Amino acid sequence: MRSSTKIAALAASLTLITAPTLTGSALAAGPSGPPHPPDTPGVSGSPTVTEVATGLDNPRLLSRTGGSLYVAEAGVGGTGPCIEGGEGRACYGPTGAVTRIDRSGQRRVLTGLPSLAGEDGSAATGPSDVAAAGGQYLLSLGLGADPVLRSDLGPAGRLLGVLATGTFRTHGPRGLAFRTRDGQRGHHGHPGRTRGPDVLADLARYEALQDPDQDGPDSNPTGFALTRDGVVVTDSGGNTLLLVRPGARTRTLAVFPERLFPAPEGFPQIPGVPEGQIPSDAVPTSVVQGPDGALYVSQLTGFPFPAGGSTIWRVVPGMPPTQYATGLTNVTDLAWHRGSLYAVQLSDVGLAAEPGLPTGSLRRIDRDGGQTAVASGLPAPYGVALDRGSAYVTTCAVCPDAGSVVRIDLLPDGRTT
Repeated sequence: MRSSTKIAALAASLTLITAPTLTGSALAAGPSGPPHPPDTPGVSGSPTVTEVATGLDNPRLLSRTGGSLYVAEAGVGGTGPCIEGGEGRACYGPTGAVTRIDRSGQRRVLTGLPSLAGEDGSAATGPSDVAAAGGQYLLSLGLGADPVLRSDLGPAGRLLGVLATGTFRTHGPRGLAFRTRDGQRGHHGHPGRTRGPDVLADLARYEALQDPDQDGPDSNPTGFALTRDGVVVTDSGGNTLLLVRPGARTRTLAVFPERLFPAPEGFPQIPGVPEGQIPSDAVPTSVVQGPDGALYVSQLTGFPFPAGGSTIWRVVPGMPPTQYATGLTNVTDLAWHRGSLYAVQLSDVGLAAEPGLPTGSLRRIDRDGGQTAVASGLPAPYGVALDRGSAYVTTCAVCPDAGSVVRIDLLPDGRTT
């Protein structure tokens, strides 16, 4: 339901040689104004939490390559041009970025990326997810609006609602392998020169042409996963899971259904909808490939963002999506670690129930579909990457110039210290 307020604004072809394939019989088996950040990360319980990066602009999803973390910053928009998006008036500015975090500290390695946001830098969309290896990068860049509105942004609009790639200043002999739109295999740029971003797949255009959920064009590419078959990406605006294959060929893997939830008190009756109910979009936010080869998709939900209304979906290409875990709330990212699935909840009580900065958690999903809080009381957490017994989580993900990344130390069984 496009008319309802949703958080989609928070939100070709590229493959990893070592990524598992998507096919095979084994799969079938298996509030107004910018929020004010807290002075320090407030985490309940007793996990060891260490801040490893600060001062980020609306940080979203992140990835880990070798000894480095790469964080997508949605930016703070700018002075315009402006459009009316899903979160209201949003103005363009080249303020999106990618920050690298390693032993030497944090540094923005890509700047000047497109960003849309409110006048105060809130409700931002722009860089949503990033992967990097061998000096190359792959980015998803959100839009959060009808693709036709990109033309109102001038030339900058072509880099919103897309998957894009390029190179950092240097790259090594191995890294991300890709095929360009003309099917040629290779690397962009040269050592010592930054190149890109170049559009690999225009997902907003695909949404405009296909509209897989038949609910009106609305595109906001967010999280992605690299597989041998191509790049699998969530479109939070389109409520879809897409596969971008060699040559930038795009197809729909899954469409996630809207659901009816109890309407907030005083909410007007919607014609054709049962009394006291309101339809809510699925709003898929990220995707990860599981140890069984299936795809697991997180779900935020749209307005009224009900507590317990989010599902983690399991997707096997060619088959309808199935529910893997239910009863979660406003989930934005997933990660597998040592056979366990971890999920980030942007809010633990539902976004509509929190007038200010939401408070969420990192949770472990048990094999029976139950869930265990690993770290709670996190200020607006969004993305997660796990490595060597630690979880790295972006926090204050809706904060201009005040976002951060924290490290949460885990025990071998996945519990916090």
